[in-house]
Amino acid sequence: MTQVGMTEVAARAGVSVTTVSHVLSGRRPVSEKTRARVLQVIEELGYQPNTLAQGLRTRRTMTVGLIVPDLTNPFYPMMLRGLDDVLVPAGYRTVVCNTDGTREQELAYLREMATRRVDGVVVAPFQLSRKDLLEHRKAMPVVRLGGGPFDADLGDLVRSDDEGGMAQAVRYLLEQGRQRVAYIGGPLHTGPSDLREAGFRRALAEADREADENLVLRGDYTRDAGREAAETLLDREDRPDAIACANDLIAIGVLDAARKLGLHVPDELAVSGYDDIDAASLVHPALTTVVNPARQVGRACGEALLRQLTAEEPEPARELVIANSLVRRESA
Repeated sequence: MTQVGMTEVAARAGVSVTTVSHVLSGRRPVSEKTRARVLQVIEELGYQPNTLAQGLRTRRTMTVGLIVPDLTNPFYPMMLRGLDDVLVPAGYRTVVCNTDGTREQELAYLREMATRRVDGVVVAPFQLSRKDLLEHRKAMPVVRLGGGPFDADLGDLVRSDDEGGMAQAVRYLLEQGRQRVAYIGGPLHTGPSDLREAGFRRALAEADREADENLVLRGDYTRDAGREAAETLLDREDRPDAIACANDLIAIGVLDAARKLGLHVPDELAVSGYDDIDAASLVHPALTTVVNPARQVGRACGEALLRQLTAEEPEPARELVIANSLVRRESA
């Protein structure tokens, strides 16, 4: 079967070969109508860019890396989908790496990406130091997914409003009359953990309440960690009447513990999560949670990386903070 070329795509779409090239590379602006027509023709004809030839011409591999802590967390596959929404039409493919949130694995994958000469990396730096990131940014463009605060020397930062989102959830619990609000977070100084905990504390302070440190527990971002932490909190004589969780998997673990102990949610215990993964609306009771728009975050990361890859001159680093919203369901 004869391989379809860019010339055939251009002829079918009624545009120049140069325009097709711009659509694929993202290096020049193309109207949304023209871009949509070209992409439709590409799909109809089954056109596949010759990435080897492109690489020889441009000294690029047309691959990027995505380094995340836990691919079993549904947030990250949806985030990858958003990244591909932007990068695949520009001719890039993504190599995905799972680190388990350890510095050893994060560093190993960053080094491997540099060795493979990928064109750029999106990384969720749970344990990496500033020095680690500076060293690897010399080798390739880097976009940080979370792991703030913003530092222009480290390149673009894309994150959701972790502190503000958690503050929304805790305010809502307080508005429902909850008196003893507990918090189950991730490990300190990893990913969004500190910002989400700061949001918990901020909402309490705004209500003239102090956080009871006996009601603040930390673990990893898994369902098992949520269940174990909740069992510890709910075994106390002065147990909480609400638990705000740093992600939905933790919150689902809290629901498991409440069910095991025979507690009715939300009458005896209110529970809130964070991320709004698909499972949040499927569990019983359905989870009140903060929407962390994973696909939108992924697209923003892709746009930030593509901007670096296509800029003729280095551009100043940017921070993009994506707003969150609270979804009220049955658990609180």
